[in-house]
Amino acid sequence: MNKNELSKEILRLVGGEENIDQVTHCMTRLRFNLNDNNRADKAALQKTDGVMGVMINGGQFQVIIGNDVPVVYNELIGNMSGSTEKKATGEKVDKKKQNPLSKLFDFISGIFTPILPAITGAGMIKGIVALLVALGWMGTDNSTYVILSAIGDGAFYFLPIVLAVSAARKLGSNMYIAAAIGAAILHPTVTTLLGSGETVTFASLPVVAATYSSSVIPIAIAVWLASYVEKAVDKITHASLKLIIVPTVTLLVIVPLTLIAVGPLGVIIGDGLTGGISWLFENTGLFAGLLLGGTMSLLTITGMHYALVPIVIASIAQLGYDYLIPIMMVANFAQAGSALGVSLRTKNSKLKSLSMSTSITAFMGITEPAMYGVNMRLKKPFISALIGGAVGGAFLSLFKVKAYVIGGLTGLSGIPMVLGATFVYSVIGFAIGVGVAAIVTYILGFEDEPEAAAAPVMEAAPRAAASVTAASAVTRVEPTMVNEEVFSPIAGEVKPLSEVNDPAFSEEIMGQGFAIQPSEGRVVSPVNGTVFSLSKSGHAIGLVSDSGAEMLIHIGIDTVKLKGLHFSPKVTAGTKVSVGDLLMEFDHVEIEKAGYSTITPVIITNIQQYNSILPSGRSSVKEKELLYTVLA
Repeated sequence: MNKNELSKEILRLVGGEENIDQVTHCMTRLRFNLNDNNRADKAALQKTDGVMGVMINGGQFQVIIGNDVPVVYNELIGNMSGSTEKKATGEKVDKKKQNPLSKLFDFISGIFTPILPAITGAGMIKGIVALLVALGWMGTDNSTYVILSAIGDGAFYFLPIVLAVSAARKLGSNMYIAAAIGAAILHPTVTTLLGSGETVTFASLPVVAATYSSSVIPIAIAVWLASYVEKAVDKITHASLKLIIVPTVTLLVIVPLTLIAVGPLGVIIGDGLTGGISWLFENTGLFAGLLLGGTMSLLTITGMHYALVPIVIASIAQLGYDYLIPIMMVANFAQAGSALGVSLRTKNSKLKSLSMSTSITAFMGITEPAMYGVNMRLKKPFISALIGGAVGGAFLSLFKVKAYVIGGLTGLSGIPMVLGATFVYSVIGFAIGVGVAAIVTYILGFEDEPEAAAAPVMEAAPRAAASVTAASAVTRVEPTMVNEEVFSPIAGEVKPLSEVNDPAFSEEIMGQGFAIQPSEGRVVSPVNGTVFSLSKSGHAIGLVSDSGAEMLIHIGIDTVKLKGLHFSPKVTAGTKVSVGDLLMEFDHVEIEKAGYSTITPVIITNIQQYNSILPSGRSSVKEKELLYTVLA
């Protein structure tokens, strides 16, 4: 399934565009705020080829795609019509009832996900510069170093402005007013004033000295408050004055409020969280790493790891180092190690290939393919990964391993983040996490999958046209091909495909077989097998026989335009059927009155796996009479 088809399938299975309030994506997941999560078909999504997993966290419906998520996201947005921009940018505010903790995590993930590329790129540059200096390849007294350092530091120094835009976007308020708030508190004059050591007041109210560069919590709170002020002022202001009054009042209220109360409060909270984490690692020995390393993957599953991002940024900004990044890295390496252990132990060639490839991806910092596609699916390897993360984390904590910059994914590409005094211990700790996870996976074992059922795939007719949209998918096997007798699904006259007025059929682009001109409005199963797809409009049915023949029954030509009118499906995707079981009823008379041909191709879509088709020789057939035989 190509990415466009996958995006259409996801769009349909989440309940359609009308069910989407907002959609964003992170490194591996599509993140939907749906109007009604119950309208989404979670089970069908989990079986869809290209989807590695589905989860609901904090009211957010998350579809895990993996490395290709940006491509799928772009295709998804392209397939959405009305209010696409609002749904993509988050201008609409999620109005679902959530508990305060869920709202907080949703807010944090929503504002940090869009800015990760900026701080990741800047952090990587900081890491590269640090490496060049450490190796003696660059001095700190030349202009190249100064410029590169500015490139790396820029996103972090002006983080309040970047974060303000992202927060406003998430809250549905004006992003440029938010940016102006961030710019005001970072203005050189204000920074100099607050750092002068003198008493500062605003309208006789004391302004507490605080440093806002690289800060996170003050601006997040400020923009959150600004969203309420902005909306309240907008509501009571005449339309002709909104452009002047709304931004003016919002800035005059929020900037002083931030300097007087919000900023200092945010700094206190940030310092408390940062200090608490540092104290935990510096005073509890291996306990902190054991606990966090063993649970980090669980935090990732729930999305709670986003709550750690502000702490990480604040720690780097205030202390110059962070303890959490190495723990995140060892948890990821442990997931890679477990997938590697699966690859070494399994006898299934497809699972071996899948686990090895996802292991490599996890080593690079993208863990979802390994975590959801292999380790959690097999259960015990996921437990082994938690054990590996705990043991590796304990070692890192014991030797107080630190990260010194933010940048890159928490995998091999993030190694520059840990370059420093504890670098050697970090490498040993990561190796411990990988080794323990792989060994425990190999020793504990898992329920190995039969050779033919290694990887769930969604089988669909190969036509990319809109006439066939799979309604769901089933896990199937690819058995050795044998001769397959195909019985007539419809009573009527047998026609060669060349008489079908559609090149996709007449030129056998989609497959080979015969067509039937119906005399009755019933479709029954032509084989013993499984329904693997059913078009939304009901006009097309995909089946796979128990011996592996893939079939498409396409009722009429261009009947997709009827949007389900005159079609009455009797099965759903995943239904097991036998020859003669009723699949569909349709009103062939009304369809023809509407101007559509009802000639129905009955074709084998994986014909390349067979030698030829042997016709029965009948010019007309009844239901369940032999139509043709597919020769292996």
